[in-house]
Amino acid sequence: MEQKEQWSSKIGFILASAGSAIGLGAIWKLPYVTGMSGGGAFILLFVLLSLLIGFPLLLAEFIIGRSTQKEAISAYKQIAPGSNWHWIGYLGVVTCFILLSFYSVIGGWIIQYIVFCLTGQVGGGNTDYEMLFTESVTNPLLSVGAQALFMIITIMVVGKGIQTGIEKASKFMMPALFVLFIVLIIRSLTLENAMEGVSFLFNPDFSKLNSESILFALGQSFFLLSVGVSVMVTYSSYLPKGDSIVQPAFSVVTMNLFISIFAGLAIFPAVFSLGFEPAAGPGLLFIVLPSVFEKMVFGNIFLLIFLVLFLFATLTSAFSLLEIIVASVSRGKGGRNRLSWIIGILVFVVGIPSALSFGVWSEISIFGKSIFDAADYLVSNILMPVGALLISIFVSYRMKKNILKSELIQNAKYSFLFEAWYFLLRYVVPIVIIVVFLDVTDII
Repeated sequence: MEQKEQWSSKIGFILASAGSAIGLGAIWKLPYVTGMSGGGAFILLFVLLSLLIGFPLLLAEFIIGRSTQKEAISAYKQIAPGSNWHWIGYLGVVTCFILLSFYSVIGGWIIQYIVFCLTGQVGGGNTDYEMLFTESVTNPLLSVGAQALFMIITIMVVGKGIQTGIEKASKFMMPALFVLFIVLIIRSLTLENAMEGVSFLFNPDFSKLNSESILFALGQSFFLLSVGVSVMVTYSSYLPKGDSIVQPAFSVVTMNLFISIFAGLAIFPAVFSLGFEPAAGPGLLFIVLPSVFEKMVFGNIFLLIFLVLFLFATLTSAFSLLEIIVASVSRGKGGRNRLSWIIGILVFVVGIPSALSFGVWSEISIFGKSIFDAADYLVSNILMPVGALLISIFVSYRMKKNILKSELIQNAKYSFLFEAWYFLLRYVVPIVIIVVFLDVTDII
């Protein structure tokens, strides 16, 4: 059975795909991982891995979805019937489930800060943002309640479907995010000593790189492009068969790289100007940015607007994570709204331990990590790379080369791309992932 729903336009597909990838990966996670991994050297490594590993994988997922017109599990079954390759789809569903369970926790933090802005708890020059962040994430009722509200919003949009839910929301949310990012960058760069942050971001110190940095950069390139979990298989299955996939894939990668750099330019100049530690961890965004806006005219208003847009970006990623699970369970047979609520509630329940891991369950550790950090590490540095490895092998070794070429090259101007893409996917991508993983046991 082919998918009954489709994107109404190519730009809708691009914005939804970019929104799936941009979210917390670029705005929340990349800045603090960069801070912990040496700045510019990590950024350079991340860009290279995104182009050489992430882009070929993104095209591979697009080919699987667009060619079959089916969600992840059914797509693998159609291409390789009677085999076990469809377990890649199940792996993607499980990964998305775990990812959304702790992703929704950060979404809840954003909602809390929006409430703080509306109630006047931030701003005025007297707010201790480090204390505010600590108090908010350690309060069990606030954390779990905000997480629940975030999941409710996600469920309601996904329940409405592709065109009237996900695409409509993405067309509004993503352009608005770009505009506000530009405003924030301009203000951040005009702060005293801002150039120290720019230098940290663009002057690579390769002595800071190690095997852990490489694994983080690889995981981050997967995280930012939403590859390795078959999200893009499901999203591309809603594309009409005649649509090109090369230009949308390149647009998604380009938008993500720009947003990643934007995030660094918005945050690191402010970090150095205001005397914060660039390796401050996940709380960096919730501590530094409010301080930046506090120095602006009408700063509270700008902070509120940015937090709302930050929430938009976070939600567009959450939509894709919930969508792959709902689509895989429904298999195009209907009942989307009911399934969205059932699955969304299950994700929320599973995410509660992550929400509590900063407070009442902070003493619980898994391999020396908090519940939240363990879930994050499992997804970004193990499940996503494993999924990406399997997808690269499946497409380049299981699918016929002539079929791949006809799917990828529907326009003569992209004909030069095929052999380079095929070589990267068949040889470079698997080798890079395997080599990086040879050191993973030392890191754990």
